[in-house]
Amino acid sequence: MALKARALYDFNSENPGEISVQENEIITLYSEQDIEGWLEGSNSKGDRGLVPASYVEIVRNDTSHNNNTSGDAYQGSRYANVPSGGFDASYKPNNQVENFTKAPAPALSTFSPPAQQQHQQSYPTSPGSDDDWDDDWDDSSTVADEPGAGTGRYQDFEGNGPSTYRISTSSMQRGGNAQHAKSATVSRNLNRFSTFVKSGGEAFVLGEAAGFVKDGDKICVVMGQYGPEWQENPYPFACTIDDPTKQTKFKGMKSYIAYKLTPTHTQNQVSRRYKHFDWLYARLVEKFPVISVPHIPEKQATGRFEEDFISKRRKGLIWWMNHMTTHPVLARCDVFQHFLSCTDEKAWKQGKRKAEKDEMVGANFFLTISTPPAPLDLQEVESKTDGFKAFTKKMDDSVLHVNATLNEFARKQIAGFKKEYQKVGQSFKSLSQAFELDQQPYSVGLNQAISYTGEAYEAIGDYFAEQPRQDVDPVMDLLQLYQGHLANYPDIIHVQKGALTKVKDSQKHVEEGKMELEQADGVRERCNIISFATMAEIQHFHRTRVRDFKAQMQHYLSEQISFFQKVTGKLEDALRMYDQA
Repeated sequence: MALKARALYDFNSENPGEISVQENEIITLYSEQDIEGWLEGSNSKGDRGLVPASYVEIVRNDTSHNNNTSGDAYQGSRYANVPSGGFDASYKPNNQVENFTKAPAPALSTFSPPAQQQHQQSYPTSPGSDDDWDDDWDDSSTVADEPGAGTGRYQDFEGNGPSTYRISTSSMQRGGNAQHAKSATVSRNLNRFSTFVKSGGEAFVLGEAAGFVKDGDKICVVMGQYGPEWQENPYPFACTIDDPTKQTKFKGMKSYIAYKLTPTHTQNQVSRRYKHFDWLYARLVEKFPVISVPHIPEKQATGRFEEDFISKRRKGLIWWMNHMTTHPVLARCDVFQHFLSCTDEKAWKQGKRKAEKDEMVGANFFLTISTPPAPLDLQEVESKTDGFKAFTKKMDDSVLHVNATLNEFARKQIAGFKKEYQKVGQSFKSLSQAFELDQQPYSVGLNQAISYTGEAYEAIGDYFAEQPRQDVDPVMDLLQLYQGHLANYPDIIHVQKGALTKVKDSQKHVEEGKMELEQADGVRERCNIISFATMAEIQHFHRTRVRDFKAQMQHYLSEQISFFQKVTGKLEDALRMYDQA
């Protein structure tokens, strides 16, 4: 018998994959197991999709005709999307009950990693792959295996002296005192898959973040000439990636490519495999919800040891590394420095586990941000965010167009242009061979000049085929890197827009007398922190974009000029042959 449920409230779908239902409508469920607070089923119209678990109650055989059923039989999954201690049972969606009690927030909520990180799960790993985690740089232990696990979240940080201090969003209210409002009506997003929710932005804005912040964890935003920006790294450095070599283990059964990394600030060379880059990328994406972490080159199941692929991957990793070392926040974070400097096996494992159980991620990441004292104008922030959103959309379209155009241009050079120039060259050489049948002494010079002209055109055809490696390929590599950046920004913008929405909701509730002013001010102050971080990241993107595209276009044009100078030189050589004929 199909599982039935009754809609407790009206729900209008706003996103793909959701279905609309009316109060008291009977819904057919495909499973009683909720998915992070959502149930899959079909409504009376036959539409199939997701509906919030908190909007429905299961209709049991023994209670289906009992109008007073409380839904307790479904309580476990019905409120699965509401963190423990966050709400009381009187909460109803759509503000049908406007006042609900807000219990003290948990010390730290657990969140799923943001959307940027999901790429790492989408690539199949074949047996014996270069990307398996099976070498001496890793083991199978988890956080739960660590000494002291489960005995207190902040146990390792207690007693560390004045450089470590506990901070929570409740202590960020005016005067440093937690404000216990009588009511809290800033509701949670119903879509628990939203980036704003998964990134921890919602929990932070709602005042649910708490953790121990070390001085070394603090991230400073300062006001620059053009607005908020990340504080510069006082000790800038670079890192080279050289000598990709094929190595084996397990008596040759396992093969992989290792790269030699040499940071300029340590001058100590370390060896890293692609899987180490992949692990680092996942940690950075999890830790920094409003920073665009460049995508690393994608995995490849076959052809991993071919020379062209190794060269292409190395170039992609160099681009990635250059962006990492020049980002004021990413370059200084502990996990990145551990990646660049650690050479000891035991120390690597310890640093790896420490990064994987880092508490200052998600909502707690925003606790580490230090901002200027004067708040931002949130209306101006919203306008700039909308402007940046339009900019990234237009840039993304343009990048795709330029990439397709250059790809076709390179294809024509490698195949079409080379072939056409070789045809011209062969035709001239054929003419020279015909002239040689004359055997007249005075025609020898002309014959040789025409033959050389044919050889010159064949050589120019080869020049065309080789040239894209020098000018087009580097531009396309840059475009590929920025395509990854542009794919990150919708999620970053979504976090900012979600925070601004919470501010508007809190202001409206204050005007309606449903929220204390102090609590609304707290929401605004926390949104201000997210806004500072977002504006600083946008500023960094634009500065880096100008730097990269200026340098790359200069390189492209310089290579084009050198190319045509080489072609011109070859033609001039051919011309001089006729002076001697």
